Amino acid sequence: MTSATGTIQAVEDKSSAPLPGAAWTLTAVSVSTFLLMLDLTVVNVAIPDIQRALGASFSSMQWTLDAYALGLAALVLASGSIADRFGKRRVFAVGLVLFTLASLACGLAPSAAVLIAARAFQGLAAAVLFAIGPALLGDAYPGRGKGMAFGVFGGVSGMAIAFGPLIGGSLTDAASWSWIFLVNIPLSLGALVITLAKTPVAPPHPDTAPRLDVLGLVLFTAGITALVWAVLRVQELGWTDPQVLAAAFVGIATLVAFVRVERRKGPLAMIDLAYFSNRTASLFSVVTFVGGASVMASLFLLITYVQNTWQLSAFETGVRFLPMTGTLFVCAALAGLVSDRLPPRLLMGLSQTFVSTGLFLTLLSGSTAQTWTRLLPAMVFLGAGMGLFNAPRAVLSIAVVPPSKAGAGSGISETFQQVGVAVGIAALGTAFVRFFTRELTAGPAGEMLGGQADQVAAAIAENPSSLALPAGTDPATQEAVMSAAVTAATNALHSSMIIAGVLTCLSAVAGFAMRRSDLYTS
Repeated sequence: MTSATGTIQAVEDKSSAPLPGAAWTLTAVSVSTFLLMLDLTVVNVAIPDIQRALGASFSSMQWTLDAYALGLAALVLASGSIADRFGKRRVFAVGLVLFTLASLACGLAPSAAVLIAARAFQGLAAAVLFAIGPALLGDAYPGRGKGMAFGVFGGVSGMAIAFGPLIGGSLTDAASWSWIFLVNIPLSLGALVITLAKTPVAPPHPDTAPRLDVLGLVLFTAGITALVWAVLRVQELGWTDPQVLAAAFVGIATLVAFVRVERRKGPLAMIDLAYFSNRTASLFSVVTFVGGASVMASLFLLITYVQNTWQLSAFETGVRFLPMTGTLFVCAALAGLVSDRLPPRLLMGLSQTFVSTGLFLTLLSGSTAQTWTRLLPAMVFLGAGMGLFNAPRAVLSIAVVPPSKAGAGSGISETFQQVGVAVGIAALGTAFVRFFTRELTAGPAGEMLGGQADQVAAAIAENPSSLALPAGTDPATQEAVMSAAVTAATNALHSSMIIAGVLTCLSAVAGFAMRRSDLYTS
């Protein structure tokens, strides 16, 4: 998101030397960014261990990911205004303190509910750091060296995303799942010390800073959260349940109210709706939303499936995903090199095409760990698509708005991506559970279980580590249900990946359809 902002600022005054302490600023921002991006992916491989340790349900595990994404989406646009009013360094330091406390709460969480709340708090703190970190770099590198600084910033982000599964697997197996959060604490405190002791101070601008859109922030967060809650409850209650219908109605009504409030505020709104009068900006928002929804949700399902169905440890899972992470890392570096030479819409379209291809190639996967090599083509294409995505997204996020609104453009892009992550994990996870339940109950295993088939299928879907069969079930039935559950999980995964693949195909079309004439910079 933000490396592109640095690209525009870099052309303003290339003769200006970095400020004293600029290298320390780069260190603090890079460390915090590494932790923020790591926490987007590191949790995936620990999900089964967390689920077993806390006795949590499948939907609770979806919320551990969604809460972080929703927290990020809720505050990332407002954080810039807060920093301008009170000072970037001061607010960044507060963000580090809050992120440290949230990480401690996550690591010590005694229940799924506490973990979800801590993850939401962690997401809010992450939004502050994510929005302000690049601005600190812009202050520290007003001209010469800015390209290098943002290159390091982008490389650290890509490294965290790429190696998150392996790092998470290593920590989970070597110690416990708690350490995927506790490891943040010493690194965050180190970044805090550097920020307070070494980072140059830029004075706040309370008179010129835009006012915080509190009403817009509340309506947006409440609307998205209600919709995500409704989608997550569908897998347990169904679409016709009064709770689901009420939550969906509240979510839609609140978002409609948000749009009306923002329209009246115009340029002072949290999201200036004039942004969407640009056709390419609208298409870009679709691609960003679908990209976030399809990739993160698919990874959540794929990693959970590999661990639960193939019975692999967190570390073994991380190792098997190395072809994807390695490809992601290489392609992210290549995308950074060519993003100034190729039209960003071309790279964006190609990234979605590769992701879609990778999602369809997951249909080659088998039901045992011995068949894991069948996933290699899918992992390579998914890694390539994910690697190509961030660089053109960063460029387009500011190219679809005037240079004076680059920060707002970047914020809108990040908001759409994080909302996409939250909605995608909820929706695709719900689809997976329903596919699994329907297949298991409709087959021979469902006939063996009789009237208890729906209850058993739902219990297995929520907690795959236990068959949850009625007491006294004979061994032959247990074995048949176990075999049927593995088959149902494999087919449910394939059906979910088809949905994600089709959506990403449409996203690729939207990416290629963006027009160069709509861009302010290219």
